[in-house]
Amino acid sequence: MRRRSLAGGLLAGIGVAAFVDETVFHQLLHWHHFYDKSTPDVGLVSDGLFHAGGWLAMVAGLVLYADLRRRNGPLRPAWWSGVCLGIGGFQLYDGTIQHKLLRLHQIRYDVDPAPYDWTWNVIAVLFLAAGVLLWRRARRRRAEPYRWTSGIGARG
Repeated sequence: MRRRSLAGGLLAGIGVAAFVDETVFHQLLHWHHFYDKSTPDVGLVSDGLFHAGGWLAMVAGLVLYADLRRRNGPLRPAWWSGVCLGIGGFQLYDGTIQHKLLRLHQIRYDVDPAPYDWTWNVIAVLFLAAGVLLWRRARRRRAEPYRWTSGIGARG
């Protein structure tokens, strides 16, 4: 149950990070597209595919979460560990592989990218560290599933 909680949280975390990246940096600030090496139309299509992939990860994570709830509840520290690891892992992959190695896009153009890159990757490492700490806590804790005590579908 602990590993399923971690996996569901990991997928949900990837979905959250992708959603925030797409919404804030692509749509609201217009700083970049997922793929900036072509025309704006290609960039827009790449954003749509990226957005769809992020939501697919989120839906898969929530399906696992719902299944865990049906089976007696997810283990909260393991779930939140997965969410933090998913956000941090996505962010670090994006900041290192996509931004620097593959050069698909930068966080922001027409400015010195270094402060943005450092901030982006430090935030990623902080999420990863939080995820590791929560995972250690989840491993030490007795396997007690989360029990809903009120609301629709409450068990108790």
